[in-house]
Amino acid sequence: MTITYSYGKNLYVNTTNRCDMHCDFCLRNLGEGVGEADSLWLEREPTREEIWEDIQKRDLSQYQELVFCGYGEPTYRLHDIFWVCDQVRAASSIAIRIDTNGHANLIWEEDVTPLFEGRFDTVSISLNAADQETYDCRCVPDYENGYEAMLRFARDVQKYVPYVILSVVDCIPAEEIEACRAVCEEIGAEYRVRVYGT
Repeated sequence: MTITYSYGKNLYVNTTNRCDMHCDFCLRNLGEGVGEADSLWLEREPTREEIWEDIQKRDLSQYQELVFCGYGEPTYRLHDIFWVCDQVRAASSIAIRIDTNGHANLIWEEDVTPLFEGRFDTVSISLNAADQETYDCRCVPDYENGYEAMLRFARDVQKYVPYVILSVVDCIPAEEIEACRAVCEEIGAEYRVRVYGT
């Protein structure tokens, strides 16, 4: 069972396969693994202690960032991830990032953004559409209000995290990439166009 795996200069943490989105460009549709991981499909969700134990097997000084990502929406495990972040903070100065769809407040049915403070250096949020209709069609969220909730999360989490990124994949049309850039500027976050498949 792969919990941590390296990719590029970063160490990634795979905590869950659960996701409330069904994106037509999801990496899970391309194969079973990423980077050094043959498969990111979990037999079961690792405990917080197992996650921390697996991280401790790595030399964190060799990595640029510790990234909670994997083959699922990590905020389903948010409170376990907070605990792990606290252990990492006590043991290392590595930068910590979480890649998310921005639905944490919907998943937990409360505003969890204040709990991000001091735990994450960067929050990267998948935008991938400039309006709700396109978002619903392309990403197929389980929540009817997923798009607006994601934008609200992006605004609110900036109060607690130094770097907030809104990202799109480069396989969407060029005009949409620019329209998404305008949405990002309005939110006040950084903008990133990701190469599809990475």
